[in-house]
Amino acid sequence: MLPIALKEWASAIKALEDGSQIFIMRKGGIVEETRDFQVQADAFFLYPTYEHQRKGLLKEEFRGVIDDTLAGWSPDDKEVKIGVYAQMVEDILVSDQEQLDKIFPFHIWTENFTEERLKWKRSNPLHIMLLRVHKLEQPLHIPIEQAYLGCRSWIQVQASLPSDIAMTPVLSDSQFAAQADEIKRRLASN
Repeated sequence: MLPIALKEWASAIKALEDGSQIFIMRKGGIVEETRDFQVQADAFFLYPTYEHQRKGLLKEEFRGVIDDTLAGWSPDDKEVKIGVYAQMVEDILVSDQEQLDKIFPFHIWTENFTEERLKWKRSNPLHIMLLRVHKLEQPLHIPIEQAYLGCRSWIQVQASLPSDIAMTPVLSDSQFAAQADEIKRRLASN
């Protein structure tokens, strides 16, 4: 496994871990070196972030997830707990709000959030990253490094990791395939 991680809201990681959704949407962090989002790895850990989560950007039924993710978290923490590993199955580029609306039932975010995400850096498409998510049987506790901070998407994990990390897929092959096929079908339809 590559020691690389993609930073994502803790609430979105929880939804991936629970099987509530199988994708994330990215356009890039404010301090990306390339000024836009680029996929740097096909397999990576998901590094939880907490600072920018807002309940108003999640659908009503998922707003409590933010409280769950904040329980036990402090901005003064010296380490982060990583419990999820993902393999990117497909990176689908979306530039149209109508197309994005077709997959509204398949994620936790509000229409306002998805609309704003699409409008930001309007000339760049939104990446819909279909992820095959695995839950680590033993979460990793990684010391927080200065290099992990800030609004960037990808980080190199500086800690040495075990060579044999046990993990289990969140969804069965058939469950994942059914959701992925439906999402791709909706995005491809006119």
